[in-house]
Amino acid sequence: MEFWMIFSKLILLGYLVLRFIHVTDRNIPWIIFSLLLYLCINILYYIVKQDRMKRGILFLSLVQILASYYMVQSLFILLLPLNLCEIFPFQNKNRFMILILVFLPLLPLPNDLAFQYGLVAALSFIIYMMFMQFTARLQMQEAQLDVMRKNLQKVTRILNENNEFIRQSEYTFKLEERNRLAQVFHDKIGHTMTGALIQMEAAKRLIGSDQKKALELLQNAINISNMGIEQIRITLKNLKPPIEQIGINRMKLFIEEFSAKHSLSMPFIYKGDMERITPIQWKIIYENLTEALTNALKYSEATMISIKIHVLNTMIKVEVKDNGVGVQKVKKGIGLIGMEERTASINGKIIVDGTNGFSVTMLIPIQGTM
Repeated sequence: MEFWMIFSKLILLGYLVLRFIHVTDRNIPWIIFSLLLYLCINILYYIVKQDRMKRGILFLSLVQILASYYMVQSLFILLLPLNLCEIFPFQNKNRFMILILVFLPLLPLPNDLAFQYGLVAALSFIIYMMFMQFTARLQMQEAQLDVMRKNLQKVTRILNENNEFIRQSEYTFKLEERNRLAQVFHDKIGHTMTGALIQMEAAKRLIGSDQKKALELLQNAINISNMGIEQIRITLKNLKPPIEQIGINRMKLFIEEFSAKHSLSMPFIYKGDMERITPIQWKIIYENLTEALTNALKYSEATMISIKIHVLNTMIKVEVKDNGVGVQKVKKGIGLIGMEERTASINGKIIVDGTNGFSVTMLIPIQGTM
């Protein structure tokens, strides 16, 4: 803001210097002195930061302009409008008052000078009004920025608190799960194995005197042990999540992170019996999906990438399609060749199409249907 005021004053000073070049009277030294004095006072005005001292310097500048007008050269009155505008702070809304104050000195001026003063006063008023609007808009944007900054700090704090809560919840869940498992092993498996051990100890004592009873106790111990092993197997099976849940959840997590990181719309659709997809097939699908998304991000200029997994009767169809620029002729690079090799290792194949965006389709046979 101050830069534009200084620039405007320098333009006026330049205009006066051009006018004073043609002056031939004896006041030339005083004219130069007055110009330099005006320049020094106004530089000091923009250097000083205290409001009280700035007002005093501005008043001194007005007095110097009027003194130069009356005692040195009448053209110095053209410097007055901008300095009069600066009397009012930028927050002042009374534009009519500023307009009256700027044009008030026009009344006693002679006609030849009144026209020049009126033109300078009008330009000064317009420039100052533009500066006031710009300053008001800037202050409003700064206020909005402060509000946004505070909201961001609040959201960040809430996010950190939520992350801490999630960590604590995960830790608590792990403790509860460990406690539950310990209780299961103690109540069911521990009691079962203890019963088997008691039966075997009793058989050991009776093996010399009553072999029939000892064999009966051993058989009971074997049956109890088998029950314990079955309970262990059931417990571990319940703990281990199904393969299809691991694959789908891992895929969802990867797609959500990729979408958020690169600001892309990435709809994910899957249907069919996901249990028919084996772990090695999930591994190949995940690796090929990663490669396809990376290529789309680098070359397609797409805003949306859709991922579809469809388990059919005899094969698994995985399609990755974007809405980017596409290509007329597909050139297979290291990425596509790697995808083909990985898919071929499980007897599948890759189909690419670049006519409408770019799509990569994986066709993987379901085991047992080949």
